Amino acid sequence: MAGINENPEAAGSSESGGQAEQKVGAEQFEQVQSAELSAEVSKDARMWAMFCHLAGLAGFVVPVIFASIIAPLIVWQIKKDEFPFVDQQGKEAVNFQISILIYGLAAGLLCLVCVGFVLLPAVGIFKLVFLLIAAVKTNSGQAYRYPLCIRFIK
Repeated sequence: MAGINENPEAAGSSESGGQAEQKVGAEQFEQVQSAELSAEVSKDARMWAMFCHLAGLAGFVVPVIFASIIAPLIVWQIKKDEFPFVDQQGKEAVNFQISILIYGLAAGLLCLVCVGFVLLPAVGIFKLVFLLIAAVKTNSGQAYRYPLCIRFIK
């Protein structure tokens, strides 16, 4: 038929070229990474990666400000040489906990202008929800990347 675009992706795409390439690149990265890891990730590696993420809950239990960073850091340092999956997810967990600490401190400072009283609990809920999602995903063998995470350790 004349006049019909044979490439449906080009016809339906309203995104700019750079955004579309970035989105496709991120999706490909996740697909390749999850396919590689889920095929060869052992049960022990999945368990230790899950513990890296769940160790961030130490901040809710121990009243030390850096407990949520130190606990995943310890698990990651102990098992990173043994399992590549734990190395990758441990970095992700530590980076997320450092980011959450920074967000929490910023929200605490914003309490001086009354905005922080809303933001501080939101940071805690954000931490809990995404930490649990990461633990479930890694336990199933999928690599997880936290949203809004500053990647200090690469």
